[in-house]
Amino acid sequence: MMLRRILPAACALALLPVVPALAQSRPPTQIKITNARTVPLESLEITTTGEQARLVGKLAKPLAPGKSAMVKLNKPAGCSYYLLGKFSDESESDNDGIDLCKEKSLRLTE
Repeated sequence: MMLRRILPAACALALLPVVPALAQSRPPTQIKITNARTVPLESLEITTTGEQARLVGKLAKPLAPGKSAMVKLNKPAGCSYYLLGKFSDESESDNDGIDLCKEKSLRLTE
């Protein structure tokens, strides 16, 4: 009888180190984007990676140089995302495999 009481408690204690790791492996509901370039950021899209890419976040309006904006993520799943930013000088910034579970803000530079 005593074993029936101890075993569930022991299992719960064994899982405690895993709980913080699981909490950190979720992407945020929004992410801060900073335009550190000298030209406006005209558009920005964040999509899931893989063959069936899905748009999860989009910049609402152009972002002036040196400014920041919050981009809401719509139903984020997993940690790895693709980012595509287009600037007014017709240059692009694309990053595949950004870990949004670790990165809560992104700074776009030259």
